[in-house]
Amino acid sequence: MQLERALRAQTPAFIAYLMAGDPDVETTEMLIDAVARCGAAAVELGVPYGDPLADGPTIAAAGQRALSKGVTLRDVLALTDRVREKIPIVLFTYFNPVYRYGVGAFAADAAKAGAAGAIVPDLTLEEVEPLRERLQERNLAMPLLVAPTTLAYRAAEIARKATGFVYVVSRLGVTGAGKAPNVKALRAQIATLRSATHLPIAVGFGVSHRSHVKALAPYADAFIVGSALIDAYTGTRGSEALERVERFVQSLR
Repeated sequence: MQLERALRAQTPAFIAYLMAGDPDVETTEMLIDAVARCGAAAVELGVPYGDPLADGPTIAAAGQRALSKGVTLRDVLALTDRVREKIPIVLFTYFNPVYRYGVGAFAADAAKAGAAGAIVPDLTLEEVEPLRERLQERNLAMPLLVAPTTLAYRAAEIARKATGFVYVVSRLGVTGAGKAPNVKALRAQIATLRSATHLPIAVGFGVSHRSHVKALAPYADAFIVGSALIDAYTGTRGSEALERVERFVQSLR
């Protein structure tokens, strides 16, 4: 799959999370281009949603700003279509917008827009199959999340069902730039997952500093940065947002 190939091309790969429409769709498009030029392997493109269970204050606020501008799932798909040649785009959405759109229609239109896949964090392992099948029919990935408290047998099941990559959550709670990830615990969990999957393993939630990347690099195939990246440009737009994001991404390297 496109997404898996992109992550394997870098060690470790950088996945940037951006909220579509924050502060506006035009700036988001510029920021996607910026992170691609700075070496990101993929972009998780957030679909604004009013009840984001896994999102911390930074990403939730970004989603609210986008919603206040009237940004919809259709707008996110249109944006994906415009940037599809620059970098693989993984749509990050909750299930309610997908359900309202129609599971089959969502998969078809995501593929038509050139998306590489979709992450839907509020679907449990027992609930993923209908959407996973529709995405697979369109050759789209569906990365699944493994939490710190996930038991080893269940983590292995999740890893076997995932496509594109396995998303390892570095800590309990919601997203957000905060304390350093627990590398010792992550190392053990990643080692367990290696025996269950050949997919790249990406670590997210709380990864926000070069020291975090350096600590995770020997174990993880990719790192995901969202809240800290959004914090870097919040309150700006256009060229100023672009410059801040470029500086921040360069600081991670």
